[in-house]
Amino acid sequence: MSPTAVLHSEWIKIRSVRSSFGALLAVFAVALVFNVLLYATVGGPEPDGAGDPVADALFQITFAQIAAIAFGATAVSSEYVHGAVRNSLAAVPHRSLFFAAKTAVVAVAALGTGLVTAFVTFFSGQAFAGEHAIGLGEPGALRACVGAGLYLALIALFAAGLTFLLRSAVAVMSLLIPFLLMVSFVVGDVSAGVADYLPDRAGRQILHQDPVGALGPWAGLGVTALWAVAALLAGWWAVTRRDA
Repeated sequence: MSPTAVLHSEWIKIRSVRSSFGALLAVFAVALVFNVLLYATVGGPEPDGAGDPVADALFQITFAQIAAIAFGATAVSSEYVHGAVRNSLAAVPHRSLFFAAKTAVVAVAALGTGLVTAFVTFFSGQAFAGEHAIGLGEPGALRACVGAGLYLALIALFAAGLTFLLRSAVAVMSLLIPFLLMVSFVVGDVSAGVADYLPDRAGRQILHQDPVGALGPWAGLGVTALWAVAALLAGWWAVTRRDA
């Protein structure tokens, strides 16, 4: 099969597997619903201007990342249900091509959904913020929206790479979700310098108007990218070296 045909077949798999497609839609739905509820209830940043209005506007990306993990994991784990990967490799004997196509489709789908999620979440929240609403002209706002989309894509790829390695979405989600939601806080209490280089804390620097810590917004996102690349390299090794 040609690379184009392989990419097309992988996109069909994403759309046809309800668990992965549902998780992709959940990235958008979770962020939007939680953000509207938060802003409709609280009204956004404090009237005295305390806090970080850009980070407040994109706070729900913290919850959307859970759906991004689920998407990356289920998009890959569907290959290991009932030995489906054997059929995939029979159709695409070049294992690196199969891996690259699957990864590329996950990346594009997650990035597109992540960018739409970030911008829609930002504007929907500001619609309820009244006189405290901010726009994309606010310092750091445009960078944060674009960065949020990139961050969600990287988290999905991180999960996808680990799923290629472990062959189980349940195992990956059981590891990553507690890791991203709790470990960085625990490590941060012990050693903030170490926590700054964890994938979630480093990547979410991009969401802040004035990031704090050792890393800047783009450097932090770069650290998250390195985590994703490491997971993908491990996944590629597993696909090319292990028996199907």
